[in-house]
Amino acid sequence: MTPETPLPIIPDYGGANVRGVIPALLGPGSWSDSLPDWFPEPVRHADQVVVLVLDGLGWDQLQERTDIAPTIAGLTGGPITTVAPTTTATALSSIATGLTPGEHGLIGYRIVLGGEVMNVLRWAVDGEDRRRSQPPERVQSYPAFLGEPTPVVTPMELVGSAFSAAHLRGSQPVGWRAPSSMPIEIRHLLDDGERLVYAYYGGVDKIAHERGFGDFYDAELRAADRLVGDILERLPSGAALLITADHGQVEIGPNIVYPSHGLLEHVALQSGEGRFRWLHAYRGGVDDLFDAAAAEFSDTGWVLTKEQMIDECWFGPNVPTPVANRLGDVAVVAHQLVSYYDPLDSGPFELMCRHGSMTAAEVYVPLVAGMAE
Repeated sequence: MTPETPLPIIPDYGGANVRGVIPALLGPGSWSDSLPDWFPEPVRHADQVVVLVLDGLGWDQLQERTDIAPTIAGLTGGPITTVAPTTTATALSSIATGLTPGEHGLIGYRIVLGGEVMNVLRWAVDGEDRRRSQPPERVQSYPAFLGEPTPVVTPMELVGSAFSAAHLRGSQPVGWRAPSSMPIEIRHLLDDGERLVYAYYGGVDKIAHERGFGDFYDAELRAADRLVGDILERLPSGAALLITADHGQVEIGPNIVYPSHGLLEHVALQSGEGRFRWLHAYRGGVDDLFDAAAAEFSDTGWVLTKEQMIDECWFGPNVPTPVANRLGDVAVVAHQLVSYYDPLDSGPFELMCRHGSMTAAEVYVPLVAGMAE
């Protein structure tokens, strides 16, 4: 690394981190006495709490657009860290289970299972479902919400998915087909006496990926802000809304880095994603792969071995061998506005905004709260 190379932000798993939100809310004692000092003050005075995850809304993006999202920006709180990698599959699993990535094992967007690279969100390999050969409850064996049957207000298309089975097991799904239904469903649950309600909204992330930052992103953020306002208006007296996110975003556009043929001669498989790319070496070839990757990518990314990242607690203090085996041998983690190409990691359109890496724009997410008027 050169002196100008930034340092990666390692998540604060023992402090202000998304994995600590649910355990704090479901722990013993009253919220006024038991919540850690990094929790927003309104939650301490609440009788009921709604946790709303706004997928893809990083702290930096929010701070740059407070005029567009005045309701969210006006809530009490500040930034906390998410997990490594900064990707939806891993972060949502940590939020729901209260575990680090090394503990729950859904340790990336695309991970190696049974010798194949499986897309965790789709639970598929090359488009073929793997629910039978890789049962979600075996791949991720811990219950969500500390085993409490917490209601989850989520898009209807996610109800019953393999990824939902893996990271939300034991919860009570409440599906919605239009965002306008979310505030109503949340109010019904609170009126039924639920002390904690979990809700998920993915629009900000989808638009950022497809459209990048600009008019479309701003319009979606305004819509998300109105949704937050609608939820706040429907909260009963004594209830609080607590908002966080799974990761932030950076816009990389066409800045794709293509590995050379010489480098690929050392690569048996690729996994991960564009800004947190895992390279899997042929047997006995880890050192040669690391040297080739460092020579080729150090100007744009951090190049590290799996063992170094585990020692530095990127994925938490404990990474059991079965989970470590899901990772590659060498990671290339972007610190510049680039994405690393893998022909097998593609979708229906080129992504404009991406995440996965450990830069401030991707790592810091909001933890903000407000109470019913």
